[in-house]
Amino acid sequence: MSKKDNRFTVIFKDGSAMLEEGVRQIMVDKETGVHYLSWQTGFGAGITPLLDADGKVVIAKPE
Repeated sequence: MSKKDNRFTVIFKDGSAMLEEGVRQIMVDKETGVHYLSWQTGFGAGITPLLDADGKVVIAKPE
């Protein structure tokens, strides 16, 4: 992967920065396949690995 390639791909985006609910998105790390859930609103933001029903990290299968 070259330096100009983005490491993360956004696969889901919902909400609005203009509303109190903020923006939620799911991103996939192209190198590891790990899915992350992020949320942004106002001056706050958070990010965490996405977990399945068993509490295990969601990992994309290699293409």
